[in-house]
Amino acid sequence: MPEGVDAVVDISGATRASVRTAVGVVEIDVECISREQTAIVCATMKTDDRSDGDVPDHALFADLPQRRGDEALPAAVGRDGRGSLLLDIVEDGPHAIVAGTTGAGKSELLVTWVCAIASRHGPDEVVFVLADFKGGTAFDGLRDLPQVAAVITDLDGEGAVRGVTSLTAELRRRESVLAAAGARDIRGVSMPRLVIVVDEFAALLQEHQDLAGVFVDIAARGRALGMHLILGTQRAAGVIRDALAANCPLRISLRVGDASDSRTVIGTEDAAGLPGGSESRGLAFVRRPGDDAPVATRIGLTTAEDVANISEAWGSATRAVSPWLPPLPPMVTLEMVAGDAPSGSIIVGLADDPARQSQPLEVLRPGAERGIALIGQGGSGRTTALRALAHQHPGAVWIPSEPEAGWDALVGLVDHPTRRPSLILCDDIDAQLAAMPAEYAAATLQLWERLLRGDRAPTVVMSATRWAGAAVRVLELLPRRAVLQLPSRVEHIAADGGVSAYSRELPPGRARVSGREVQLVWVPEQKLRSSSARRSIRPSHDWTPTHSSTAVVTAGAAALVDTLQQAYPSCLVTRIGDVRNHSESSLQWIVVDEPEAWQRERLLWQRMREGGEVLVRAENATEMRHLVGIRDLPPYARTHAGRLWSVVGAERPRRVAISALCSEAAG
Repeated sequence: MPEGVDAVVDISGATRASVRTAVGVVEIDVECISREQTAIVCATMKTDDRSDGDVPDHALFADLPQRRGDEALPAAVGRDGRGSLLLDIVEDGPHAIVAGTTGAGKSELLVTWVCAIASRHGPDEVVFVLADFKGGTAFDGLRDLPQVAAVITDLDGEGAVRGVTSLTAELRRRESVLAAAGARDIRGVSMPRLVIVVDEFAALLQEHQDLAGVFVDIAARGRALGMHLILGTQRAAGVIRDALAANCPLRISLRVGDASDSRTVIGTEDAAGLPGGSESRGLAFVRRPGDDAPVATRIGLTTAEDVANISEAWGSATRAVSPWLPPLPPMVTLEMVAGDAPSGSIIVGLADDPARQSQPLEVLRPGAERGIALIGQGGSGRTTALRALAHQHPGAVWIPSEPEAGWDALVGLVDHPTRRPSLILCDDIDAQLAAMPAEYAAATLQLWERLLRGDRAPTVVMSATRWAGAAVRVLELLPRRAVLQLPSRVEHIAADGGVSAYSRELPPGRARVSGREVQLVWVPEQKLRSSSARRSIRPSHDWTPTHSSTAVVTAGAAALVDTLQQAYPSCLVTRIGDVRNHSESSLQWIVVDEPEAWQRERLLWQRMREGGEVLVRAENATEMRHLVGIRDLPPYARTHAGRLWSVVGAERPRRVAISALCSEAAG
């Protein structure tokens, strides 16, 4: 035999011939055919005889013949050794896996596949959600297609999570549509198929592992509901889990770097054997459920002009609607949501629940629930949120941030349960505690605990700048937590804001409440009603003499005699040593001296204690215990601000102020 020839046919007659091969000669009968039959056979043989090695060097989308399907989505995506390669995500799927290393042409394949379907099926038949997790540009050219409802990228981390999570709600919605129509699958209702295309599925899962369950759910239930996945990934081994892969019978692999990835996708190592470089870009192996072996294919390249032509062809079609609601606005005014709150509730904000495709109101029922803790840094919207609640609930009481007034308000609420309002607001509890001495900070926490643990516990909304320190004891008693902007991911996680929900840039008032994103409601500051919610509580009472004698316990007594004499000219102001010199005076006495002097004059002290009034400077708190015998903490009083404690008989101490001492302290 000549080199390269495997067989020779010798014609010996009209119907007789013999075939010579390397193993011998075989006599055969010749079957005659017509010229027309010959032409058909030759044409068939010309196609069938081409091997995988005859895959064209290039292919264009414009040269691929596309056709529509009544209940399917056929798409010619490239050319193999026989002609155009047809894929159908409905008949060959319902889901597909596309693997390929960087530069292999994976993104081009996904774009061509979308365009092939969109060229023959309008938005009333198919809707696309495109997700790009390798830089955000792969699907930019497809945004104008009316069939494309949404494009999500890794550049919008929170938006991407929200979009993928919303697909769970789309599953439920489609199930309800089928149930209402009594249909077994999407063919029995008028509803477009939804094709979800993901470029770099592995990158999505690496950043948001909790979303894997969404795709497994769609893969398991999507066939009947008309939801289809096309998942692109650089690596398949170890990324596409068995539960997901089992529902993705349509497999395509471009060049991959590891034989295990090729075997995972197409069952052979062919894709790992493709050479690198530009000659293998767009060269893929396709394996449909009916294929005995992978089919080598050259993917058609789609140009911007091709996309523009498809978009123009469907120019009159109604654009596809996104399967999820728009994101929350950066500001929600009370006017935007007023009137929608249930009776007896006030509006906290507008929540986003993508898993249910809803944006319900986040509300608070004063008097019926324990309350909310607002955690956020300065400028995050804590105070504004409290202001909005106070505006809606005129009977609310706002605990003053000034320590003295705050102490008085808190003590009053604890001591008088029947007078408690249904809503109490407290801003910056951690800052308030930090401004107090340690013993008063601890006592303040105990007062809050008594208030929140009691039988007549009111609804409390309390804010703090961080979830740390002593304030956590009280914040933990509030069942709901709104985590606003915090300076670091560590603090965000500590406040239970969620591992993946942290963002460095949030609009003021954006918070995480019970796992949902909430935009807290806003009202202008001038709209805060001048009601009891913002009523000021006087930090102290200006003191005036009411008894015939008053004992003043203070350090630096000598310097204060003249000051007090000028402040109270109708009184006699003296030191202990001069009391006898003025024994006949009918004026009211104010006896001023050092703590040690009063301890030495026990008899005089006892007489003043029983029949008069005792004033102890706030700077001499220790003497409240030693001289007066008061063991409980007196009302909080600022030091070096003219504050004193007044004790009359067995009455509880009260805080007073002498303005003259304020001036003296300032001097």
